[in-house]
Amino acid sequence: MLALTAAGVGVSAAGVAGLSLASENETTSASDGAPLVISVRDAKKGTLDIFSGSSKKTVTDKKLAAQLLKAAR
Repeated sequence: MLALTAAGVGVSAAGVAGLSLASENETTSASDGAPLVISVRDAKKGTLDIFSGSSKKTVTDKKLAAQLLKAAR
């Protein structure tokens, strides 16, 4: 499920399949049953906020941000 914000700048995605953000040293994963939510904070820079359970990670991935925006159209 994807939704554009009213300003048309952000996108949120729940349950994005195939997205692996955990490093090799981390034990938490999206498979722990918690929903995975991705928010495109800055599409030009590719800044994404990833929420799972009570944790939040911020990553930069211009290609993924562009794909999420394209899928939301």
